[in-house]
Amino acid sequence: MASGNAHAGSGDWLVGNPTGGQLASALWIGSVGLLILGLQPVLLGALYTEGHVSGDELALVATAEMIAIAIGSAIVAMLLSARNMRWKSAALLLLLALANVWTAYAAGANALTATRALAGLAEGGLVAVATELIARSRRAERIGGFFVTMQTLAQCALALLLALYVIPAAGSAGGFLILAVVCVLSLVVAFVVPADYADLPKDENLANVLTAPSITALSCVFCYFMFFGSVWAFLEPLGAQFGIDGRIVGLIVSATLAVQVLGAMTATALEARIDYRIAIAVIGTVALVASLMLASGPGLAAFWVAALVMGFILLFIVPYQIRLAITADDTRTAVLLVPAAQLFGLAIGPVAASMLIDGKDFRPVPEFAAGSALASVLLLGLFILVARRRRVVA
Repeated sequence: MASGNAHAGSGDWLVGNPTGGQLASALWIGSVGLLILGLQPVLLGALYTEGHVSGDELALVATAEMIAIAIGSAIVAMLLSARNMRWKSAALLLLLALANVWTAYAAGANALTATRALAGLAEGGLVAVATELIARSRRAERIGGFFVTMQTLAQCALALLLALYVIPAAGSAGGFLILAVVCVLSLVVAFVVPADYADLPKDENLANVLTAPSITALSCVFCYFMFFGSVWAFLEPLGAQFGIDGRIVGLIVSATLAVQVLGAMTATALEARIDYRIAIAVIGTVALVASLMLASGPGLAAFWVAALVMGFILLFIVPYQIRLAITADDTRTAVLLVPAAQLFGLAIGPVAASMLIDGKDFRPVPEFAAGSALASVLLLGLFILVARRRRVVA
């Protein structure tokens, strides 16, 4: 994606020189687009408890929104220009607000799926507002760490508010109306975003990601997030199967989001000190162990530990995945598709895991998550081999 105001970068930027306020505003706009990631267990759990959707329908609603976010982020990042970003941000925020209001009053699984798919397209566009600017930074991994920290702080605060106050009083509809209010209030921030993003030094081209290193790297990212997405969407019914009350699961979700903030902050501080290959391999192994803990029928304490561990590693890995994508493609086109790979993983995870559910037995869900985590580590190994062979040939 290119704009007409290409100019040399300054300091930490390959091109352009956004102020701290402009960078923060773009990261906030992207964070609004990803609020739903932290709130799905609370909001979709409420829809399930209220009888609006069955277990299978819950998976379809979650999947539709995640796929739509991935598509929206890819379309805006790859096909649309980076001009008039303020007006685009405002338009997407208004569309998302309307979709959230529609969701609050939608009746039936089909209507809910349609509303969340529409919301997902707008959310994906908002994500691209942030990732386009991140891709133009010389320290994309560090800015990416700030991004996931900001979004998770917002998710944590809202999840706690919804779980303890809004949903008990106003149900799932109240939760979606709160999201609409957040979108409207964020319109003020939209007009602080840089009006136009400068061109990257090399043309962004989809052909740049149709290479073995890029495909392998993005597949590694996809499988890792498929691990988390499968467990996250079914956390409440999984807890119920092990005798854990829904309100306690809501608190676990909020605590998990808080730990995600800690993971993101830790990664931001340490990203330059740890080799991305070591970090991704170790985190994938920890994800495998945590999934097997959940599959073993844990008690409340073990359930807490597994959830908190998953929360910490979820965003800790993101800066290293950004480095993985930059290593795979120095034009940085692959970096623009990292959010799409993450979101497709979050989307496919629940629907793939739901196919293994037998009645009310949700134990196959963490077993599927364990397999996804293992696949992510194996794909990292394949990426290392492919990248090494490519360097030898070059």
